Amino acid sequence: MKRHISLLAIIAAIIVAASSCSSGRQLSYFDDIEAYNEGTMGVLGDYQVRIKPDDELLITVNSLDPKASADYNLPMTNPALAEKAPTTSSSQQQQTYVVNALGDINFPVLGKIHVKGMTTLELTEYLTSRIAERVVDPVVRVALANFNVSVMGEVEKPGPVKVSTERLSVFDALVAAGDLTDYGRRENVLVIREIDGKKVYQRLNLKDSKVVESPFFYLQQNDVVYVEPNSIRQANSKYNSNNAFKLTVISSVISAVSVITSLVIALTR
Repeated sequence: MKRHISLLAIIAAIIVAASSCSSGRQLSYFDDIEAYNEGTMGVLGDYQVRIKPDDELLITVNSLDPKASADYNLPMTNPALAEKAPTTSSSQQQQTYVVNALGDINFPVLGKIHVKGMTTLELTEYLTSRIAERVVDPVVRVALANFNVSVMGEVEKPGPVKVSTERLSVFDALVAAGDLTDYGRRENVLVIREIDGKKVYQRLNLKDSKVVESPFFYLQQNDVVYVEPNSIRQANSKYNSNNAFKLTVISSVISAVSVITSLVIALTR
């Protein structure tokens, strides 16, 4: 009886220890948040997205007089964006403009406009002022149609992330990807960005509260976020690869021995 009680006590102790270990697991962000709050708060990075070549812009112009603003809208809707475009009214169709390699778009009536480096707000204000020369109280809407980022590596759901707002932080992207796995390195998240035709790489420490001050904290269109695996994941991967190779070799040897044995048996009969 005492033996059974001791065994139950050991099992209970193991369960309690396992549960305490799992609940006490530290996978946090902003480890230094208290010290950071006591000091001088930093300035958030600039989240405004700048228009680049190959960007696709959605631009619509409306006014109290639809006929007056009609000339400033493209007549056709991009089929690739048909699911985003309302189907109840042709005047509400989403218009698309692709920025060429020089950073220009060809806009109805106004002609060629250099938009590279502008924000969507700056382009909205520019178009509004130009169109207001001929149209009373125009309402201009400019949005990026290709604002997507990709999240790779040690996250729950790697892949492209479609963005519906121009203010997207690295944390927003990671949340959309299901957050980091237990094996992701929170202190070494890589952001890959193209600037003036060149790839730029920046590593972010998500455990450091000052990460919000980085110009890479807010993401831009076509950024890639890569979460590196920690040493445990790398060791497991190497271990599994080695075991798979050993199993392959053993399987090949067994197959060869089986063939040779079959031949020997056949010859000795």
